[in-house]
Amino acid sequence: MGIIKALGLVFDYLKYDEEGNVEDTQRAIDDVSLDIEEGDFIAILGHNGSGKSTLAKHMNALLLPTEGTMWVEGIDTSKEEKLWRIRQKAGMVFQNPDNQIIASVVEEDVGFGPENMGIPTEKIWKRVDDSLKAVGMLSYRNHSPNRLSGGQKQRVAIAGVMAMRPKCIVLDEPTAMLDPIGRREVLDAVHELNREAGVTVILITHYMEEAIEADKVFVMDNGKVVMQGSPREVFSQVETLKSYRLDVPQVTELAYELSQAGVKLPQGILTIEELEEALCR
Repeated sequence: MGIIKALGLVFDYLKYDEEGNVEDTQRAIDDVSLDIEEGDFIAILGHNGSGKSTLAKHMNALLLPTEGTMWVEGIDTSKEEKLWRIRQKAGMVFQNPDNQIIASVVEEDVGFGPENMGIPTEKIWKRVDDSLKAVGMLSYRNHSPNRLSGGQKQRVAIAGVMAMRPKCIVLDEPTAMLDPIGRREVLDAVHELNREAGVTVILITHYMEEAIEADKVFVMDNGKVVMQGSPREVFSQVETLKSYRLDVPQVTELAYELSQAGVKLPQGILTIEELEEALCR
């Protein structure tokens, strides 16, 4: 079993009337099964309303299954007494870092999680140092978060989660509110954590370019996992992705259009360098 595993996962949002009776249900997750190995970099793609953010919240036990099971490092998330352990193992970063940053100084915010866990003070500061260094924000430790850019705030939010030493970090569209420079800053920090610290990264995104370096890509539509595979396997299926109202990376789209026009190119080109090499053959 991988670090994150779902089997037959179903989740329904319930709508209540004024008397507290259920009057309607909306199925957001519909029979999802997946198995994510420790140390992998995973991208989950889907249009708005596809269920990807709802799935992310199950990985941190913010939501519990209506049916089926979600395990985090072998722990069934429906076990209420295990909730604290689950959230120590799988940290969560949301779209808006302002919703996660609560202290007036960067280093104090990053140390908040470990302090709540009862970590000794000297170890807290070691974790703060290591986490801020990992996301490239060590020199900002004494700054006010309010004076940081969006990308810098998001890196501080990631450092705050990392200071709790989770084995897995789930990022729910962490770059959605950022400009291109901020998105690049955050992605570089996330890739560094995955490569150097061996942290399992699960990136929920609607930016196709962010999924190129993933080990595996899952595509969701109407609450179901409708495609999965390596980035090359998934992005080579341009028409299928478009049928799910998704784009492909710009260079992949260009290579596809050239191929449609008669230029002989391999499927699933992901980078400019690959396209240049293919055209020069």
